[in-house]
Amino acid sequence: YGRPEWLPSSQNGYKDWCLGSQFWAANPHRPGYRARFGILLDMVGARDAVFHQEGTSLRLAPHVVRKVWKRASDLGFGGRFSSRSTPQTIDDNLFVSELAGIPSANIVDYRMNVRPMGYGPFHHTHADNMDIIDRQTLDEVGTTVLSVVYNP
Repeated sequence: YGRPEWLPSSQNGYKDWCLGSQFWAANPHRPGYRARFGILLDMVGARDAVFHQEGTSLRLAPHVVRKVWKRASDLGFGGRFSSRSTPQTIDDNLFVSELAGIPSANIVDYRMNVRPMGYGPFHHTHADNMDIIDRQTLDEVGTTVLSVVYNP
């Protein structure tokens, strides 16, 4: 929860965005909790989704991005996981990486030709519903993530 990326910035810059992730990152469920890496799944179910390498992830967790995208390619999903990069975005992985010190990659359906936001017309709207969800997309993302988690 927090300010959508396409709204003008507030006095606090981006610090009033992704409030749940900021809280989680600053208040671990167990004292001293650490994870080797994190993977954020953000709007990953659209039929025509292509996942480019998100800029903030490349800056803060390049080894996680390489691991996930290589695994997707090895599994035959290279058409879904593109080697192109996007601009940096403000999303939950930013705060998990910076505040909790857990390098985190964002798998997000960022559309390079959509402005100003870079996301599909359904993103954060009532049009984001089960009608746009594709079983094949979810299978490819889920298979990739499970493979990375269970075979790091």
